[in-house]
Amino acid sequence: MTDHHGGAHEAVPGPGVAPAVNAPGLPLLFSRARSGRPAAAAAAGRSRLYEHARGGWTARPQLNLEALSAQLGEAERELETRKGPLGPRTCVATWQRLVEVQEEIAVLEAEKEKVAEEVGNIVHPAYNALRKQGRDLRLRLNALRQQELELDEKYYLRALRLPNRTHPDVPIGDESQARVLEVVGEKPGEKKFLSSPPGGAPVSHLGLPSFYLRGAGAMLQQALVQFTYNKLVKKVPNGVEGCGMPPEASSSLLYNIDPSRFEDLSLAGTSEVGIAGYFMDHAVNLKDTPVRTACVSTCYRAETETRHESWGLYRVHQFTKVEMFGVTANETGFESEALLDEFLAVQKEIFSELGLHYKVLDMPTQELGLPAYRKFDIEAWMPGRDKYGEISSASNCTDYQSRRLNIMYYNQEGRLSYAHTVNGTACAVPRMLIALLESNQLKDGSVWVPEVLQPLMGTEIICKPSYTPLKYIGPNQPKRH
Repeated sequence: MTDHHGGAHEAVPGPGVAPAVNAPGLPLLFSRARSGRPAAAAAAGRSRLYEHARGGWTARPQLNLEALSAQLGEAERELETRKGPLGPRTCVATWQRLVEVQEEIAVLEAEKEKVAEEVGNIVHPAYNALRKQGRDLRLRLNALRQQELELDEKYYLRALRLPNRTHPDVPIGDESQARVLEVVGEKPGEKKFLSSPPGGAPVSHLGLPSFYLRGAGAMLQQALVQFTYNKLVKKVPNGVEGCGMPPEASSSLLYNIDPSRFEDLSLAGTSEVGIAGYFMDHAVNLKDTPVRTACVSTCYRAETETRHESWGLYRVHQFTKVEMFGVTANETGFESEALLDEFLAVQKEIFSELGLHYKVLDMPTQELGLPAYRKFDIEAWMPGRDKYGEISSASNCTDYQSRRLNIMYYNQEGRLSYAHTVNGTACAVPRMLIALLESNQLKDGSVWVPEVLQPLMGTEIICKPSYTPLKYIGPNQPKRH
């Protein structure tokens, strides 16, 4: 993983303010909640992040409910355009009641301390009455603390599922409403269908969708990764660091490790999660922002919706990807938008140098997911599919991730503020292979190698192998028409 610093490479803040902290560090509420899970968790679902913080392993998410409650009507309209499963009104009401309970606790705690001081004087004429008052206060506090605990969990389990706010320029609707911002390059002529298995043979007998890369295919994957990584490192070459963290993502896309052996562990679907975990509970200096990070990793996707892409490289369970991730300041509110534009420019530079024909899309509200404030996708033309296919995305998550993961920076006054995070795909290998092989195939079936990859491949042309390819003779032979 390479870290680029400097101003060169479960805007409006996301939902929720955390209730008051009782002392520096971990809130007293969490120290009381370490043993066992209240029944509310089982009823309302789980949040690994909340449980992790409640156990004292990280700072609790500092959600900005004050901002949300002040713009509740606007937030509800935005959420409706994103087709979110939850409305913010119930969450805000729970948070407001939680704040009220905590204020009551604070008043009673102060009263209890005053009574304790007076009880210390055993000659006080109202000694017995004071002791009774102290017992009554403890009983009331115990009841309020239990209520506080239940409200806190109910609030967080809802608030952590609310999406980010939405950039005002984002198109409204589903994927069909994506706005085309730019079309680059010329569409290649008719090519052979390479994104499905050649000759009708299965890509793999180990369980679909899987694949092997051998010979020139394996070399082309390494060349793509090296070319992309070299380009990112040259942007601002400042150092090398490593990271690795378990993911937090949609369970429908994840491979979960056997829960009887490893509770709540999954295979990473993208290195974005691991890099965000690397910055978790850390702060950067304002002069070092934006911090740009590039990571090469193996990604794992369950890809449950594969019935329409059952063959080929378009949807696969395991693949290599180069990811960009940035942490920037929020002094003006526009820093993360500038970094998103920068990441998009890097993506376009990579794909243009590879000679791809592609279009840039401003993705609509229903395609943003939970964390994105704005997202740009790039789709490349894939002749074998006779349509465009997504090869990258870039998202501005503003402070949505940083408030949940405690990613901070020191502002101009030297105080800690929540950073903004931006991420983008630089190279997802399988889909890049589809676009490159299908777009650059020559009449004799060989493939022309883009000039920028030729030094890494050691050749200008990928020729058909001289040996006879393996022929699949196993079960489940595809139908031949």
